[in-house]
Amino acid sequence: MSLYAAPVARLIEEFEKLPGIGRKTAQRLAFHVMNMPVEKVEGLANAIREARTRIKYCSVCSNLTDVDPCSICSNPSRDSSVICVVEDPRDVAAMERTREFKGLYHVLHGAISPMEGIGPEDIKIKELLERVRKNNIAEIILATNPNIEGEATAMYIAKLLKPLGIKTTRLAHGIPVGGDLEYADEVTLAKALEGRREI
Repeated sequence: MSLYAAPVARLIEEFEKLPGIGRKTAQRLAFHVMNMPVEKVEGLANAIREARTRIKYCSVCSNLTDVDPCSICSNPSRDSSVICVVEDPRDVAAMERTREFKGLYHVLHGAISPMEGIGPEDIKIKELLERVRKNNIAEIILATNPNIEGEATAMYIAKLLKPLGIKTTRLAHGIPVGGDLEYADEVTLAKALEGRREI
């Protein structure tokens, strides 16, 4: 038997299904919603519904968008000869926050992970290759995550691009700005040495 009225118990259960939300946080969120004015709750529910129904994948880069093509792909001031390949739409947002990258993106929606049963055909590699073949691309920047899956994905894509003769680069990895060498692990230090450049 639940300690809460059925609608509250259901709300707690729904919050618990969200990633990173445990029982106590779900309860806190549910009670927060219960204490909100009705119009604020309706605003929240409408925002969730609208985001879920209006957002789709860009037909060019596979980023999340409400217009197709997305605002980045349709921006004439972007450099269409450079594509930055990322795993997730959140990675596009992170790159855009730097205000440094002026090219286009390609979102894979995952990384190759045999342990999780994710192969090359399960992410948007085929779509990337189609873009490369159809357009005049000068460089592909592989900005997958610096973990086993991200590295495997980057190596796989680089291998596919090599016969096409397109410059393929990888984001540099190493010591973060403000970090101390003594706290860096061996892999991070090795990557930092590997990616060193002349000053």
